[in-house]
Amino acid sequence: MTIQDVNTTRRGFLAGSGLVIGVAIAPKMLSAAPTGVHAGGDPALAPMNAFVKIGTDDTVTVLAKHIEFGQGPFTGLATLVAEELDADWSQMRAVHSPTDNKVYANLMFGLQGTGGSSSIANSYEQMRKAGATARAMLVAAAAEDWKVPASEITVEKGRIKHAGSGKESGFGAFAEKAARQTPPAEPKLKDPKDFVLIGTELPKLDTHGKTNGTAIFTLDITPDNLLIAVVAHPEHFGATVKSFNDAEARQVQGVIDVKQVPSGIAVYADNTFAALKGRDALSIEWDLSKAETRSSEDLSADYRKLFGEKGLEAANNGNVDDAFKGSGLQTVEAEIVFPFLAHAPMEPLDAVFIKADDGSVDIYNGAQFPGMDQSVAAKILGLDETKVRVNTQLAGGSFGRKAQFGSPYIQEAAAVYAATDRSRPLKHMWTREDDIRGGYYRPMYAHRMRGAINAQGQITAWEQVIVGQSIMGKADLDETSVEGASNLPYTIPNLKVSAHNVQLSIPPLWWRSVGHTHTGFAVETFVDELFQKIGKDPVEGRLALLGEKPRHAGVLKKAAEMANWGSPLPEGRARGVAVVESFGTFVGQIVEVSVGPEGAPRVHKVWCAVDCGVAVNPNVIKAQMEGGIGYGLGAVLFDAVTLAKGGKIVQSNFHDYRSIRINEMPDVAVEIIKSSEKPSGVGEPGVPPVGPAVANAWRRLTGAPVRQLPIVNIVSA
Repeated sequence: MTIQDVNTTRRGFLAGSGLVIGVAIAPKMLSAAPTGVHAGGDPALAPMNAFVKIGTDDTVTVLAKHIEFGQGPFTGLATLVAEELDADWSQMRAVHSPTDNKVYANLMFGLQGTGGSSSIANSYEQMRKAGATARAMLVAAAAEDWKVPASEITVEKGRIKHAGSGKESGFGAFAEKAARQTPPAEPKLKDPKDFVLIGTELPKLDTHGKTNGTAIFTLDITPDNLLIAVVAHPEHFGATVKSFNDAEARQVQGVIDVKQVPSGIAVYADNTFAALKGRDALSIEWDLSKAETRSSEDLSADYRKLFGEKGLEAANNGNVDDAFKGSGLQTVEAEIVFPFLAHAPMEPLDAVFIKADDGSVDIYNGAQFPGMDQSVAAKILGLDETKVRVNTQLAGGSFGRKAQFGSPYIQEAAAVYAATDRSRPLKHMWTREDDIRGGYYRPMYAHRMRGAINAQGQITAWEQVIVGQSIMGKADLDETSVEGASNLPYTIPNLKVSAHNVQLSIPPLWWRSVGHTHTGFAVETFVDELFQKIGKDPVEGRLALLGEKPRHAGVLKKAAEMANWGSPLPEGRARGVAVVESFGTFVGQIVEVSVGPEGAPRVHKVWCAVDCGVAVNPNVIKAQMEGGIGYGLGAVLFDAVTLAKGGKIVQSNFHDYRSIRINEMPDVAVEIIKSSEKPSGVGEPGVPPVGPAVANAWRRLTGAPVRQLPIVNIVSA
């Protein structure tokens, strides 16, 4: 166990000495998050105890192993600790943990990282145990000091009390002594019926700093003598530098140097304006011999050719081929094309590199997988990993963008820094245009659907073929391509799902809700068409096929109740419904839609029911459902990254790859299903249902099924 003074200039709540459970923290220049190593002095310590610091001022700082980019882990993880610690919420603080793939591993991934809506799900017991351990050690210290049995001591709202003697104290007075106590091997956790904080709408810990401007992001880090670097990238995926002329770029005032790096041509300057002007002045000839030169239309046509070929089997139940041969059948067919999608977070990619006096390097960035970033940067910089410290910063969104295989952004940033003499700190930046055109998109997909309905009006067969890139880069079946389809929630006796992996130069990446972004849409719009074909109510039809899926049925029933499903609608409006499970969370949504002034859908209202197990913080859950709905609506209504003839990327910024605007955001009502199941994630599951719900309402309103996204492309075609 270690106790150490921590002094920082920007995070006052870290000041002072106190109890640190399993962590030694060392101050670092410009560090907006603590850095350090796991303390190994006490062999009884387990890595799960490396999460709590208690200051002499009674503050409790939780070291969050998950990045905070708006989805709420600072608040959620602190809630878990505070509950078992019996702290008062006003005491709680949170910062990013140091980088350590073992101590701070995501228990679902095996390395430190944030994604898959797993922050609370993988930390639920771990962080509660961390809080319970700290509580037990504080009680032991108080019992020793007061010379009373530990069993007679109580803790409530951050106060340690002994009724018999009338003694009372805050946490801080015993922090240092508690740090010398032997932690319990198995701290006792509360019965959920005794929860005080879990399940309540606590205010988010990061809201204050983000609303008053004191929150620190990577872009805010500006050490003295800072060098700015940007890279010129090709306009075609797979293109490489053939030759370049930097004469005019070097004439731009403020430009310091120009160098070729593996991903393009880097321009170094004293300020951002000069770096960008210098990049604009470059003359580059690109080698397109290995570039992707097909247009989006070409790719779509090539994808469709694969529908008739044998694919990778994802599901094969019953006998689909025979089921489509029966007499008296009605069949429905559909083909749906999904475009490439950029993540488009508000904060584009950036990172700061600073060399310390001993030759080690501090990296400051919104690191979604900090251990991976550390390993990649160390290799490129020619340093041992212990000489590279990744200081995770608050980030302005991600939606999957920063969770890249092999950390390609840090590869580029480290290569740009390695090309200098490292005498000056360097900030490597991407512009919005760089980001929108930078690849690592949600892949383009194409689906072919076939359904059979017998003479009794029952859906007897379902066949689905999915064509697209493997996000995981697999030659065999990629589960992320078929999730939500291969495990179809509806009871249909004959089901066949197959997939084709295509190879492109366009780098793919998971996007908020991964495979469910397209499978949820395809499944929920197609099943809705089948119900319309046989004249079944879309809610009742779904419920009839969800007999073995009570949690699906539960959110669907709740959403229908919220929306007063079946009640008369205003003139010119229609409602659509969808229910999707993703990442262990069940979400049912009903939307109300009209035809907007430009002929596109206008979404007026969304009713959303969510079952995510134990609701750690309902406030965060509701916010994530609302945010997911807004994000999903923007994508389904407006967004596509397209390749023009010859393969050049068309979109560049929010004017042609736009988010939903505030006046377009519908009224959203969210209800949380009470549950005793272990908590699951909420960062992504709000996204998948809203698209198909809108498409289903649109089809019922206009008679036009949505076969290609975004919907505005259909309307304007």
